[in-house]
Amino acid sequence: MYDLIIIGSGPAGLSAAVYGKRAGLDLLVIEEKPMSGGQVLNTSEVDNYLGLPGIGGFDMGMKFREHADAAGALFRTASVTEIQDDGAVKTVRTGDGGSYEARALILATGAEHRMLGVPGEEKFRGRGVSYCATCDGAFFRGKKVAVVGGGDVAVEDAVYLSRMCEKVFLIHRRDSLRAAKGLQDKLAACENAEILWNRTVQEICGDGLMEGVKLRDTATQAEEELAVDGVFIAVGMHPNTEAFRNVVPCDEQGYVIAGEDCAARASGIYAAGDIRTKQVRQIVTAVSDGACAVASAERYLTEKCCEK
Repeated sequence: MYDLIIIGSGPAGLSAAVYGKRAGLDLLVIEEKPMSGGQVLNTSEVDNYLGLPGIGGFDMGMKFREHADAAGALFRTASVTEIQDDGAVKTVRTGDGGSYEARALILATGAEHRMLGVPGEEKFRGRGVSYCATCDGAFFRGKKVAVVGGGDVAVEDAVYLSRMCEKVFLIHRRDSLRAAKGLQDKLAACENAEILWNRTVQEICGDGLMEGVKLRDTATQAEEELAVDGVFIAVGMHPNTEAFRNVVPCDEQGYVIAGEDCAARASGIYAAGDIRTKQVRQIVTAVSDGACAVASAERYLTEKCCEK
């Protein structure tokens, strides 16, 4: 029986591990992959984490794990298939037949950017292809870029990038945007932004570095090539919450409903990082969530001890 089990070893989970050990909790981190760090491992360079400008994503992930190891956190590599909430005892079951019990849980399994699934996307990921304008936009200052999508995030990204890029193309598969009217108005006011209607990306092209995208007109089926230095894909995210949606309430998109204290609507269970309902999903907010979730869990565990 652990005091705390942390599911996930991205920035939120590793932060929670450090804060949990500093609080003197007997804890276990269950990670799906044999290498900690989460999405940051796939980022070539992180330029907006305070005090570490330009650090490589892989190096950052390794530093986070080293910190958790130094704090004495215990790790197990396994895929979580189910959690069970029996009030005072929470049970975590894994795909290898494992079963672990704790008095509190922190869910930090993260979310994944939806991919287009076109040739060249994986090849140029981190080398021209990005899923986060606020993370990587500065690398394309003064250059031509494309944003793929038609929702709020895509339009917000296009507006944001227009402030630093020479030209921004918004590629959308339909003839109207899903984004809020206010955001569309902001985009229309950007003189260096252009919407390419009824277009889908067929391929991301380049020799060594990304050089452009191949587009198809959804009405005429005609194909064309668009020369850009980078492409930002904003077609949604997928929270990794399938294993516990039957235990903690989630919103219609699958994010765990939890506020700034990270408390889910189930006693003793907390959500940290990209899986919880929040406005900004960045490394720095994930790390913050890890600390907040432990503070809430520690308070819960203390109150439970006092009840005995």
